[in-house]
Amino acid sequence: MLEIIKKNNNLVNNETKRREKKLCNMKATGFSFPNTFKKTTTTKKIYNTYKMKNRDELLSLNIEISIAGRMIQRRIMGKASFFTLQDIEGMIQIYIQEKKITSELYHNNFKKWDLGDIIGVIGILFKTKTGELSIYCNKIEILNKSLKPLPDKFHGLSNQEIRYRKRYLDLISNNKLYEIFKTRSNIIMAIRNFMVKHNFLEVETPMLQNTPGGASARPFITYHNEIKSQMYLRIAPELYLKKLIVGGFERIFELNRNFRNEGISTRHNPEFTMMEAYIAYADYKDMMNLIENIFKNITVFLFKNSQIKYQKYNFDFSKKFKRLTMKNAILQFNSTIQLSDLDNLDKIKNFANSIGIEIKKHWGHGKIETEIFEKTVEKNLIQPTFITQYPVEVSPLAKRNDINSKITDRFELFIAGYEIANGFSELNDVEDQKIRFLNQIKMEKKSDNKNIFYNQDYIEALKYGLPPTAGLGIGIDRLIMILTNQISIRDVILFPTLRPCNKQL
Repeated sequence: MLEIIKKNNNLVNNETKRREKKLCNMKATGFSFPNTFKKTTTTKKIYNTYKMKNRDELLSLNIEISIAGRMIQRRIMGKASFFTLQDIEGMIQIYIQEKKITSELYHNNFKKWDLGDIIGVIGILFKTKTGELSIYCNKIEILNKSLKPLPDKFHGLSNQEIRYRKRYLDLISNNKLYEIFKTRSNIIMAIRNFMVKHNFLEVETPMLQNTPGGASARPFITYHNEIKSQMYLRIAPELYLKKLIVGGFERIFELNRNFRNEGISTRHNPEFTMMEAYIAYADYKDMMNLIENIFKNITVFLFKNSQIKYQKYNFDFSKKFKRLTMKNAILQFNSTIQLSDLDNLDKIKNFANSIGIEIKKHWGHGKIETEIFEKTVEKNLIQPTFITQYPVEVSPLAKRNDINSKITDRFELFIAGYEIANGFSELNDVEDQKIRFLNQIKMEKKSDNKNIFYNQDYIEALKYGLPPTAGLGIGIDRLIMILTNQISIRDVILFPTLRPCNKQL
């Protein structure tokens, strides 16, 4: 295997040297990387506009096309040739004749260009006898040279790590990839449009923070030389956004990046996109309704209906999402445990041990219950489902339930076994919030988790009064996975986080 890799590398190196020599010769004869060619259309626009025209109609219209892209295939046939030009939206066939562009340009230039070179073409649109839309070339020029050979167009990039590390090659060799990221852009645009239409104000809060907060996660740490202080990339914008609610804003959202110095998987990337939104004078049920409306709106915007397919599952976002309490969800997927067992500390510990959960000394009742849920339930929540009534122990920023003070008015949304969103009625009792922060610090000392920070500035803000408020956070990357039918988060992030290339994944 190593010999094959070495042989392939040698072939690429030899080809690169050959192309570099060509570029030197081009420069010697006046090539200066021209920047005056004007592309006036795309392959997709050409097909959408003219695919229904027959040969005679196209000839009578005499449509001049100015287009540019990479030459990815070529058939040289003496004094005439065909080649395929690719832009970001597709491919089109170009027909070129020596007599039309001059013998000098045809033989001494065009025939010496390589696959991957960036070419500008001006010509007349026509259809071949087989009905293929093509351009009869009147003018042609090379705009830049590809010094390295492109991946095999048929097989593409088979090595997954190379696909992610050299995304530009992946885009060149995989036409469908552009559509995924175009859809990503449209999803984000649709969410923004929905929020603005519903009277939310988009705001921006610090990426660099003195004290991280809003989630329990390991932060990335940096140092600010001017103020001589350690700083953190944000793990969540939540506390800053709620300070804005204290300040008088009533409907706000932020759609931006978060950073967590944690694991990498098909569902996790250390740098990821979230949308958080907050409404004053609302509760967690309002936020569940808001999420349903957002999802319905963006699917109709993208697909003209609310039904989508993800892997082998079908979802209809026009329907109300299922709602289950955490306890009821555990009972539904664990037939050997009863409701009374979940309320008994010894019995819930025994059950957790029986399914392979290693209970830490500092875990309380609520944490054990949550671990059971995560291990036995999450992966089974295929259809959109809100799980509610999370324990206080795992919800340090959520308001306690008015009837049962051991649980919170909180939900998480699951689709296809993924956690997609989280939300709750916000805790606005400053004394309770202070106690929960301090309890987290105590628990930290008993555990390996060193990622809990007491945020005094947030406590100070709460002293001025946080109105009754509800908030939500939506994992944009995971949502995009669902809407583009991708099984890995890396396939919906243009440049996912990777280990250094000298280390194996």
